[in-house]
Amino acid sequence: MASRGLLAWLHDPVNDRGIHFARRGKDWDFWTYPRLASLACKAAWGLVETGVREGDVICLILRSGPEFVATFFGAMLAGAIPCPVAPEMAFQDPGGYAEHISTVFETARPSKAVTQRDLLSGIPPSAKETGGHQMLVFDELLSSIDTPPGFPVRRLADFAMMQFTSGSSAPGRGVKVPFEALEANVEAIRRWLHWTEDDSFASWLPLHHDMGLVGALICSVVGGSDLWLLEPEHFIRNPLRYLQCFGEFGATLTVTATFGLDYILRKIQTKALEGLDFSGWQGMVVGAERIDARSLDEFFKLLSPFGFRRRVLLPAYGMAEATLAITGLPLDEEWTGVAVESSSLSLGRKVVTYGAGNGGHVVVGCGRPLEGLAIAITDDENRPLPDLTVGEIVVRGTSVAAGYLQDSDASALTQFSDGVLRTGDAGFMSDGQLFVLGRLGDSMKVRGRVVFGEDLEVALAGIGVPRERLAVLLGLYRGSPTAVVVIEKFQNRWQAQVEAIVRYYAPDAAVVLVDGPKGSIGRTSSGKPKRRLLWSAFVAGNLPGRIVGPQATSFPVTNGR
Repeated sequence: MASRGLLAWLHDPVNDRGIHFARRGKDWDFWTYPRLASLACKAAWGLVETGVREGDVICLILRSGPEFVATFFGAMLAGAIPCPVAPEMAFQDPGGYAEHISTVFETARPSKAVTQRDLLSGIPPSAKETGGHQMLVFDELLSSIDTPPGFPVRRLADFAMMQFTSGSSAPGRGVKVPFEALEANVEAIRRWLHWTEDDSFASWLPLHHDMGLVGALICSVVGGSDLWLLEPEHFIRNPLRYLQCFGEFGATLTVTATFGLDYILRKIQTKALEGLDFSGWQGMVVGAERIDARSLDEFFKLLSPFGFRRRVLLPAYGMAEATLAITGLPLDEEWTGVAVESSSLSLGRKVVTYGAGNGGHVVVGCGRPLEGLAIAITDDENRPLPDLTVGEIVVRGTSVAAGYLQDSDASALTQFSDGVLRTGDAGFMSDGQLFVLGRLGDSMKVRGRVVFGEDLEVALAGIGVPRERLAVLLGLYRGSPTAVVVIEKFQNRWQAQVEAIVRYYAPDAAVVLVDGPKGSIGRTSSGKPKRRLLWSAFVAGNLPGRIVGPQATSFPVTNGR
């Protein structure tokens, strides 16, 4: 059976391990795997009793708790397809939540949606009325199930799950993930990290996002590992609690979005770490957005007095269209960066590199392809390019998903074609390692070379502009190259340096500085700015904020709060 690797834990759960769910304050609620397996079986029967058919899609609007675990695997047992959806409080763009969830429901066409009673009020009426689905409350789903009569005998669905992309360059798209692809990626991740029964995992990432769902939850549950699971808001309120999982409770593995490192660096002082021991920490996978070498260095410096080793940091690259992980740095290697001349970062051109300490822009290596996957760097004609040559990252292999729920959009950056994934990301290879530059749709060509928004954001962070308050938008406005720098709560002391940096990277481009109100930069669930949507708002004159400097009357923003 294709699902044996994914669902075997339900039939023979490990008795003495399970998931520690974070609660308010310092409390943890420990659920053993036998207890979770029983709850998943009840959820499966509850779905069957409510009329769920084989192949139906079930949307999960649930917190990171036992209810999510039970419903996710219970849907599989019932022959249905689970589709995680962000609860309102986990969505980083509250103003766009109604549109987001309505789009998910219109696309996925679920027969049921399962939520928790206190989350019902956050689900907009437009979503509740979309697609003719039935909204179920988890507690009521189980109310008629006392002792399940064994596992439901159902044919497995064609897909293990549906997961929606984060939507950094376009609205989120539903990805169909076959059982074979999910199993292959889970196995590849566990082999990559040398994950054994003695390892335990800790995560604060949301379970509706591929990093938190596949990398943390599914890999841990399928392998029977202990998992310390916080909700994102627990991490935001107290990031020290996450670090205590390693320094006090002995967790050895984790995965985090890059902005999580920066958040810890802003919120945690050395004194707060006294008494913690990080010498047992084995691997911290870092991904989801362009990785800043400075963030890795500063994180190591903060934790190293307490036993943290540099090689624990494992830069990686992945995306929902490949289930999750595509490349990753091996455990026995320390991360490296290549110092490059920014003017050489043009599609199809050889990258000019510098020796260590000789200047240039540092691009962090994201490791090598995981087992079962292969990467090529190609030009516009899909021809392979040699090492140190910039092109599009193309992926093929066992973890590549089966495509999108929607009809193919010829204008979309990311495309599936006969098992090959054209990622829409630019990068280059060097000695077998992948170096990621950014989204092709978040760039523009200036004087024959391509400039990426991520490059400017990294450079601006170097002068003290907080990355969590920053987004750089690039494109052609009225036929001319234009760079729009949006900074929430702009400070006048940055103006001259910001303009100088942008003009260095993008000579001849018009520079527009926007002082945006707090929360004006929409972000994906992994923290990436939604640059394409922000650019569209700029062009339409709907970008909130005010233009700083003499160009205030030349460009269309709301110029208000």
